[in-house]
Amino acid sequence: MLVPIVVSFGYSLTNYNPFNPPTKFVGLRNYQLMLQDDTFLTSLKITTILTAIVVIVPNVVGLGIAVLLDRNGWLYNALRSVFFTPMVLSSVVISVIWTRMLQDDGPINDALRAIGVHDPPGWLSDPDIALYSLATVLCWQMLGFCVVIYLAGLSGVPKELMEAAAIDGAGPVRRFWQVTWPMLAPALTVNTVVLLISAFKIFDHVQVITQGGPGTGSTATIAFLAIQTAFVDNHQGYASAEAIAMLVVIALLTTISLAVLRRREVNL
Repeated sequence: MLVPIVVSFGYSLTNYNPFNPPTKFVGLRNYQLMLQDDTFLTSLKITTILTAIVVIVPNVVGLGIAVLLDRNGWLYNALRSVFFTPMVLSSVVISVIWTRMLQDDGPINDALRAIGVHDPPGWLSDPDIALYSLATVLCWQMLGFCVVIYLAGLSGVPKELMEAAAIDGAGPVRRFWQVTWPMLAPALTVNTVVLLISAFKIFDHVQVITQGGPGTGSTATIAFLAIQTAFVDNHQGYASAEAIAMLVVIALLTTISLAVLRRREVNL
């Protein structure tokens, strides 16, 4: 894992282009250009928005579903499997399915027209909506992971604490916030970090569903931009700088998140 990172960093210090030799050492010039590149800055903004949505929504919704499914019985076991199914499917398969569903003439818009919506949204064709449609697909796929992790956390909450709180007169809501939620701190840490990393480096969904569009880069994430720069524009040196920048941002966000969330675990 370290060797490709080191090699990529080496490329980022050059103007490497296999179709336009010779390769020259340019130092930090690629990084300087990147910080002035509106396309890269836009992709950073898009990636940040997408990551924020994917970290928050599955965490919140997944916690609610986990609480509802934290019961015994075949029905609840079956529902757990249903919610986790998207996680075991290929991202490309998921993307193809949702692309068909979200097309202007797809089943979702057909259903909206059937109930009287004459001009349904262009889920993938409207630049103002496409990013949030993409985020919805990611949230839907990652939801099952959050549900499973929270269910594992709920199974570790001592029943004695819940019974003691109930005896003391605490209602269901107070028992959740005072007993259950603090005990779920490790589950929150796992979900947040995994979602953060997964969302920030997302590429396959973008490639299949929107190809970075509609328009000019309205859904182009940093990973998508780096791949395009490397293998479409053939500027491997500059693309390597974008990839290293993405690695640094992910590392920083992950480190900060772990520090904050683990401190919360200790305090609780």
